[in-house]
Amino acid sequence: MNNPAAAALPSKDQIQSFPLFQNLPAQNIQVIQTLAQCRVIEAELKTAALFGFDTESKPTFVKGETATGPHLIQLATHERAYLFQVSDEILEFLKPVFANRDQIKTGFGLKNDAHLFRKKGMELNSVVELSKCFKSFGLDNPVGLKNAMALLFQVNFPKSKTVSTSNWSKKHLSPQQIAYAAADAYAPVLIFEELLQLGLLPKEIPNTSLKLRIRPNKIKPPSDA
Repeated sequence: MNNPAAAALPSKDQIQSFPLFQNLPAQNIQVIQTLAQCRVIEAELKTAALFGFDTESKPTFVKGETATGPHLIQLATHERAYLFQVSDEILEFLKPVFANRDQIKTGFGLKNDAHLFRKKGMELNSVVELSKCFKSFGLDNPVGLKNAMALLFQVNFPKSKTVSTSNWSKKHLSPQQIAYAAADAYAPVLIFEELLQLGLLPKEIPNTSLKLRIRPNKIKPPSDA
């Protein structure tokens, strides 16, 4: 996209005509239920410069019902998605990742996620909220994930309300839940990289050397580096 200022959000009809978003293959999506599984991927998590990030919680439908989420925490790289079913030991394992200022965590609508994390005693650093990164497109209001994917890549990113409001606290997630959760973390990685290429990310994100670690074969150094 050479002239972002001239862009406009595609209409709902236009989005429906776009090709469907291509999610990560199922074999690259891993559901993590135990600390032992966490240990297996620990080295991969520690070396990633960029994560797409989201959470899912069991919805509350009754007035006065206490929310107990998050029940699922999603982290994705360009190659893999990790879906962590929340427990005290898994939260403890993830604390250093979310506190690490040298690892970017990026996604959409992260204010509520940050609130949930604070309640769990989790520190969040180097978090980039993508919904507010589209002012250069003439879009002053926050942009959602579906519209961002349509605008940048001309693809239809499916969002199922049935799946989004399903029970995320189940021990065994359905294939539909797994695919949905992975996509919600994976797509922000693609969006972050595209906005970085276009020079449209906030100036306060971590330093240039970290940016260049993300995908050095894809990302050109900023002209003022």
